[in-house]
Amino acid sequence: MACRRRGGIPCLDAIMAPLLTSSGDLAADRRLSYADALLAEGDARAAADLMRETMPTVPMWTAGWMRLGEMADAAGDATLAQEAYAQALATDPSDRFGATLRLDLHRAVPLAERVPAAHVEALFDDYAPRFEASLVGALGYCGPDRIAEALSGPLGRVLDLGCGTGLMGAAIVGRYDWLGGYDLSARMLAQAKDKAIYDHLEQRDLATLMVDGSRYDTIIAADVFIYIGTLERIIGWVAASLTDTGRFAFTVEVHDGEGVKLQPSHRYAHSERYIRSLLDVAGFRDVQLSQTTLRQDRGEPIAALIVTAHAPLRTSDREGEAEETMA
Repeated sequence: MACRRRGGIPCLDAIMAPLLTSSGDLAADRRLSYADALLAEGDARAAADLMRETMPTVPMWTAGWMRLGEMADAAGDATLAQEAYAQALATDPSDRFGATLRLDLHRAVPLAERVPAAHVEALFDDYAPRFEASLVGALGYCGPDRIAEALSGPLGRVLDLGCGTGLMGAAIVGRYDWLGGYDLSARMLAQAKDKAIYDHLEQRDLATLMVDGSRYDTIIAADVFIYIGTLERIIGWVAASLTDTGRFAFTVEVHDGEGVKLQPSHRYAHSERYIRSLLDVAGFRDVQLSQTTLRQDRGEPIAALIVTAHAPLRTSDREGEAEETMA
């Protein structure tokens, strides 16, 4: 079932674009404003040239290097764009502006396995106050509703990975005994806390979760794996963190090729074959995949998969099954 488009459709990249910070030099800031005007008028080459002349005067201005890279990309100057993004990364190794992703889009084989954590945190801290109005109201996002429909019955002890403002929790109210949520953005977590439906909320990086003996009856990841390219580690963590009868439900953007693909939107898409293979290797059972549309972007539906699976059998269970088969 596809989600319906509601209202005007702003570009998701524009909604989530981090705010440019001042260089601290009024002349450089004015030059950026002029370059932006040139770009808006369609003269990307002139805009890029102006920023290329400006940046040596403010060499530590990360946001300026990013804008130069974007203008160079618009002008079709891949060499200048890559140089600018490399400078942005050098001035900010934490990569708050996502230069790593821009560089990867210029590579035949991307190097990054995920969107930089600092970039995700900055994006969503800025986005939090208008997140639901933009994503749900403008882009028609309905991932949590589709996941809730795919999971039948009571959900028990639930962990919501990448919980954001709590849309997933709101979609399953009344169906869980306990609900926890992890997210990178403190401001998104504050929005989720205001809903008063979570028993526990914590700022955590999903890419670095360690197995600690905690067990959950249901683990959900709604529209979060688009920021984690290679999913082997997180899938393994989920497999080790479910109860014996636990369930796993998540969404991914899907592409028709193989493996993982970094898209121009700076989100990752995963192939159905890749997802099936990961779940099979991890031992998940009763895997169900259904293709759907979870939201719009640039006025176009974004193809996605809703995935549900049952927890892998523990070693003792497998041994019991083998004995029954032999008997």
